Amino acid sequence: MKVENGMKATAVPGARWVKARSSNGDGNCVELAKLDQGVAMRNSRFPDGEMLLYTPEEVRRFVVAVKDGEFDHLIA
Repeated sequence: MKVENGMKATAVPGARWVKARSSNGDGNCVELAKLDQGVAMRNSRFPDGEMLLYTPEEVRRFVVAVKDGEFDHLIA
């Protein structure tokens, strides 16, 4: 099965969705799943909704930017 952006997250075969340990369980989280095609992301409030697919390099660059504080202004 071809996995691509915009498909239903529940339709992704073999996806094991995880969220941060710091998640407080209120359902407002981003969940990730490592797939052969890349890294999928979904909104935990809408687990049956659409997911987005990113390459491992895109995710790596995003994580580095977060660690460097590039997005701190969004939550201040």
